[in-house]
Amino acid sequence: MQILHLDSSISGAASISRILSSNIVKRLVALHPGSTVIYRDLARDPALHLSSEHLAAWQGAGAKDSLLTEDLFKGSAYLEELQESQIVVIGTPMYNLTIPTPLKAWIDRIALVGKTFHYTAKGPEGLLKNKQAYIASSRGGMYSPGNPAAPLEHQESYLIGLLGFLGIKHPTVIRAEGLAISAQVKDAAINQALEDIAAIHA
Repeated sequence: MQILHLDSSISGAASISRILSSNIVKRLVALHPGSTVIYRDLARDPALHLSSEHLAAWQGAGAKDSLLTEDLFKGSAYLEELQESQIVVIGTPMYNLTIPTPLKAWIDRIALVGKTFHYTAKGPEGLLKNKQAYIASSRGGMYSPGNPAAPLEHQESYLIGLLGFLGIKHPTVIRAEGLAISAQVKDAAINQALEDIAAIHA
């Protein structure tokens, strides 16, 4: 069993999504002894955002400098790690109603036609079948269904849609929200999320 663990928060040790994703991975390793964990800290070692130079290189023009060459290798590694993993754990805070940009940069390297999805006469089909995904989500406000701000939520919904598009259906979301409302709300949200992690079963 290979587990791909991604973190994307810029908050370091203060990050709640990092705490949650780490605990999810620990729980999964306990459930699947001997598992290999591949870890990527996307915030501390981000990929470059896509550019015309990337497109030119993919089309055979080659890389113009060492920075681009290194980044192209990084993108290839991202794809290989995802394809070879049976489980992916994504730690993501909400920034400005959506995911952090380093996570989007990762997505832009692994969401590739012919590699992780393809188009058919019946529409797009994901190629990453028979994988599990866990989303460790944190956010300062209340955006879950039933809350007034729910229509503004483009973090979990985007990832769930993207993963489904790639063939990874029904990801498990572990959420801590309302973290900026008060200390009491924050503590309750974190404790509930940790209970949800402890309830994860094989």
